[in-house]
Parts: sequence; C-alpha cells; structure tokens
Amino acid sequence: MNAGELLERSLAYALGSVAGVVPGSLGRATPCAAWDLGDLLGHLDDSVEALYEGLTGGRIGPFPSPAGGDAACGFRTRACALLGAWAAGPGERVLVGERALDVRVMAAVGAVEITVHGWDVAQAGGRPRPIPGALAAELLSVARCVVAAEDRGVRFAAPLTVSPRAGADVRLLGFLGRRGSFPG
Repeated sequence: MNAGELLERSLAYALGSVAGVVPGSLGRATPCAAWDLGDLLGHLDDSVEALYEGLTGGRIGPFPSPAGGDAACGFRTRACALLGAWAAGPGERVLVGERALDVRVMAAVGAVEITVHGWDVAQAGGRPRPIPGALAAELLSVARCVVAAEDRGVRFAAPLTVSPRAGADVRLLGFLGRRGSFPG
C-alpha cells in the first residue's frame, strides 16, 4: 500500500461527496449523531488541516486551528494544499501530541477518516455514494490495525455484523459502526 496514493484517493472520494453539498443543507442530520452537516464539514476540514500541519510542520498539536468561513470551500482548499505538501516530500516522522508516528501511518489513518466522513457527507447531503471497493478494502485493513476497543463508544460505535459476502465498503462501514445506508 502506498500511503500517498491512498490519501489521494480518499481525498478524491471526499471531494466528490463535498461537491454535492448544496446551500441551506448544513443543518441536515448525519450518520454522526451529535453533528449536523455543518459540524461534520467543519470536522472534516479540521482533520485535513491537522494532516497538513503534520506534513509541513512535523507536528500535530492537540487542537487544530479553527477553520471559520465556508467549511466546504475550506475543505477543498486544504485538500489541495495537503496533496501538494505530500508531493513536496514529507519527512519520515510526525509528532502527534508527544508521540512520534511514521508519516505513512498518519497518512493512512487520515485516509480512513477522510473517506468515512466523505461517505457521511454524501449520506447527509441526500446523494449517497458508495466507497470504491478497492479503496474500502485497503482502508479496512488500516482500520483493523488502528481502531482499538477503547476507541469504541468514544470515536467509533460498536462494530456491526455484516455478511462476509458484503462488499468491502459495507464491511468497512460496519467495522466502524455505520450501516451501509443512512435514513437521513
């Protein structure tokens, strides 16, 4: 797995989801029960900003800088900046809080976050988009390595049982506590 390509594919997917957001829809419910669409876009933008901070400054602080303004536009701008920072050649390590992390691991974990929240955005916006199978399969292997039991109930819901014959996207979403569809 090439972490840079994985990050690029996740951003492309999420950008496609954000493109479907229409004015006046920011109050819509999302699969993230505590957030409306505006909150979710703000979180997605913060996540990309944190990844950019890690790539360009070698450190991710405990609180990314607030985005402000149009979150969908901010996300698009930061997504492009993030890809540019990766292409410029990131360092080997990034500090997350006080822990050193391989920059490729940071990118892979970021790809999970970006893709799954991209799916959430599409669901909330009323324009569901399946996560491409190959992308979902790679992200599922990352998620299985990094989502621990103590993350359940805090960052992720309990995993859902899905058919072993289900597509990789449904298995990824189920592992992270989401159903393959959102009633919105």
